[in-house]
Amino acid sequence: MEDIIVVGATGEIGSEIVKRLINRYRIIAVARSSESLIAAKESLGNPINFVPCVADISNDNAINVIQESIKGEVRAVIHGPGVPTAGGVLEAPTEALIEATNIKVGGMIRLIRAADPSLIKHSRLIAIGGHYGFEPTAYTAAAGIANAALVNLMKQYSWAMGPRGITSHVVAPGPADTERLRRVANAKATQENKNIENVLSSMREESAIGEFTGTNQVAWAIEMLLAEEADALAGSTLFMDAGRRKST
Repeated sequence: MEDIIVVGATGEIGSEIVKRLINRYRIIAVARSSESLIAAKESLGNPINFVPCVADISNDNAINVIQESIKGEVRAVIHGPGVPTAGGVLEAPTEALIEATNIKVGGMIRLIRAADPSLIKHSRLIAIGGHYGFEPTAYTAAAGIANAALVNLMKQYSWAMGPRGITSHVVAPGPADTERLRRVANAKATQENKNIENVLSSMREESAIGEFTGTNQVAWAIEMLLAEEADALAGSTLFMDAGRRKST
């Protein structure tokens, strides 16, 4: 059974990914909290191929910790940690922006370095980015900056790892229907002095189909990228924004 490493495995998106893949792969579930990992494993019925890995991806120590959990070939690394909601660019603390970039970009680098000796042809390097990395707003500074930098990083990995048959991908949902979305909406509501439910309603209307992206839809996309045919998507971004992007 091949290994798949999921960073942010106990989050709303990460847990959906784990649920979708647990029957076919040995899942190395990375999170900072041992309690959340224990709860996640119990919710799945305590499968033996769910491997809790307590690591802080914002720290270089995570490289060795993750590497020690790997037992075989790594089919994919999936990087989907949450970052702080710091508010808009006019008021967001610079420390929060640095932290978000360290988690998203630095964390992806650490994850790949941990897995590198075990990667094989058709292995996937998958980063979960986000809508605001492509469509900046005045109220999502941390996510916008960190996800924009993440896209550039994954392009670099596409060229660096491509000759080995290893492909890099960005999945850009958004806004996804999660608790984090509510924090973003709350920041926007505060900035604009509006009711949060009105803000959420207007955010839905920004979609061509009037919907937020579901966590189950993101997990479906991740599973699709594991097919060998997805080699053709090397270095690309899969936009899952329910029709929000207006640019071509």
